[in-house]
Amino acid sequence: MTSAWSSFGAKDSITALEKCRWPVIAAVQGACFGAGLDIISAADIRYCTEDAYFCVKEVDLAITADMGVLQRLPGLIGQGRARELSLTARMFRAQEAKAMGLVTEVFPDAAALQAATMTCAVAIAAKSPLAVTGTKRVLLHSRCHSMGDGLEYVATWNSAQMPSEDLHKVTQSLQNKAMQPPRFSKL
Repeated sequence: MTSAWSSFGAKDSITALEKCRWPVIAAVQGACFGAGLDIISAADIRYCTEDAYFCVKEVDLAITADMGVLQRLPGLIGQGRARELSLTARMFRAQEAKAMGLVTEVFPDAAALQAATMTCAVAIAAKSPLAVTGTKRVLLHSRCHSMGDGLEYVATWNSAQMPSEDLHKVTQSLQNKAMQPPRFSKL
């Protein structure tokens, strides 16, 4: 038997965030429970405000989390913490989320959170789209494969991208000691 959420494709929607070729940045303010944790665990980068709080809530609802948090959370915060939080439904605050590696940074308020999220997005957008999408794919691939498989995957990826215009632009910029970074075409 599948849950009602499964029939609506929620799992697929959350997995789509993870598989999206562009980096996904999650910005959390206030409560992030249940499906909210499923969503942010699929993001590439997670920020929050000081007032954020989190909980893997499903055991309190007499269900098992089924949209990916149980699969993704251990890779983010470790097996022991993921088990404790998932089995107890213990709520935890922003600073603990940062200490355990769930979020990268905690900001004092929504304005600072939004500014930092935009700064991060702009910094990523200035990079080679091929390098950004490749990095995301390699990181995702490496999560579920051995070191050897991961190294082979990145070697194959890079060999396919070597003749790219982006690499040529970076090389020219470095040779000319350009004051401005190269501008890349959109994918």
